[in-house]
Amino acid sequence: MTRAYNFNAGPAAIPLEVLQQAQEQFVDYQGAGMSIMEMSHRSTFYEQVNNETQDLMRELFQIPENYHVLLLQGGASTQFAMLPMNLLTPGKVGAYVQTGAWADKAIKEAKVIGEMAVAASTASDSFMRVPRLDEIVVPENAAYLHVTSNETIGGTQFHEFPDTGSVPLISDMSSDILSRPVDIGKFGLIYAGAQKNLGPSGVTVVIIRDDLAADSPKSIPAMLRYDTHAKAKSLYNTPPSFSVFMMKLVLQWIKGKGGVAQLDQLNRDKTGLIYDAIDGSGGFYKGCAHTDSRSIMNVTFRMANEELEKLFVKQSEAEGFVGLKGHRDVGGLRASTYNAVTLESCQALAQFMKEFQQKNG
Repeated sequence: MTRAYNFNAGPAAIPLEVLQQAQEQFVDYQGAGMSIMEMSHRSTFYEQVNNETQDLMRELFQIPENYHVLLLQGGASTQFAMLPMNLLTPGKVGAYVQTGAWADKAIKEAKVIGEMAVAASTASDSFMRVPRLDEIVVPENAAYLHVTSNETIGGTQFHEFPDTGSVPLISDMSSDILSRPVDIGKFGLIYAGAQKNLGPSGVTVVIIRDDLAADSPKSIPAMLRYDTHAKAKSLYNTPPSFSVFMMKLVLQWIKGKGGVAQLDQLNRDKTGLIYDAIDGSGGFYKGCAHTDSRSIMNVTFRMANEELEKLFVKQSEAEGFVGLKGHRDVGGLRASTYNAVTLESCQALAQFMKEFQQKNG
């Protein structure tokens, strides 16, 4: 079969090698006579998958020993509420950096749980940039500061993170986790849905410092407490076993590629091809995000009018490109270049963009 040039924003591309490996083990996992999906999550087979997945996350992301790696369900959207339920204590405020649609969703949920404050916002710039670090003002009574490391819709990304001192720094890294090295010690908690860089949808990773996990209030349901899952090593209830298995294979693939530092360079090379096509077009393509806030995961751009953009999408689909239409809330065009998107796919897109410009410029 011919593989599509997959630029979907999520669920997104999964490495072909991983899909083939999963296919080989789909019916009979390691000679057990059954699929991993059919096994008890209390079995030796699955406990090994669970442990190996967490260990690989620790190794690849260089997660210190005083952090738990949790494999949960519900996506980042559940974390929007679970975070303040666990960490937003009476007399404190949840501080949020407002950078776009996903930060707004986190803010909306925090308001349901307790008091919140906007520590910085780029709404006046239509969320086409992230704030400078000196624009972020953390309230004295902040329970935490929350940032969205990468906004998939606007195509913006933090390239450095604030030093919050004793206030825990929290980040939604759903769309750029493991795409580049990060100093985990700067963060109290990191969370990410898997369906962009870690595998298929269904599993959500939470990296949480021990002291924050231990302080989960007993007044909230057990399933929504971080300490519940930390004590049970992510096996408190039936996990999304196949998604965790797929995540393990993706992590092994990342390790085989040389780790996160190697992927970081590859990702910059990939998006560089597309940004060069935009910047070198003489204004035919116009990048949306401010240059110093550009994402290496989601490249957003516009053209002279919507009709031309529709033609671009139609002709690109005919050439095997998938997912280049911008988010429904903002329109335009977007290429999501997550870890599994190949350099060859980005080369092909850059070439298509140049040819499209020649025909329609």
